[in-house]
Amino acid sequence: METNKEEVQGFSNICSVLQILGAKWAFLVIAELSKGPKRFKQLHRDVAIIKTQSLTDVLRHLEQNGIVLRKVFPTVPVSVEYSLTEKGLDFQLALQEMEKWAMKWGNMESGTK
Repeated sequence: METNKEEVQGFSNICSVLQILGAKWAFLVIAELSKGPKRFKQLHRDVAIIKTQSLTDVLRHLEQNGIVLRKVFPTVPVSVEYSLTEKGLDFQLALQEMEKWAMKWGNMESGTK
């Protein structure tokens, strides 16, 4: 079976997206931040399944890739708030489609419906 240049480019695009969003907890963090900006402690409470270091790591990863904005407030102690960038907000449609797919197929024990 031959693969054409468009198929290769499509796979390349998908792979680059997965490098950004494939971090273990990225989807959960993006989904939570889609509800609005949150400080670290509030975000950690809302996604309690994620350990503190893992949450820190995924937030850094998403920030480096332009998905999450980290805003520091000069208070005592310093406050940090996380929100989605325009790029991160744009991903919400894809998350909604993934949710629809999961609702349809996610709880199936066999591979067919």
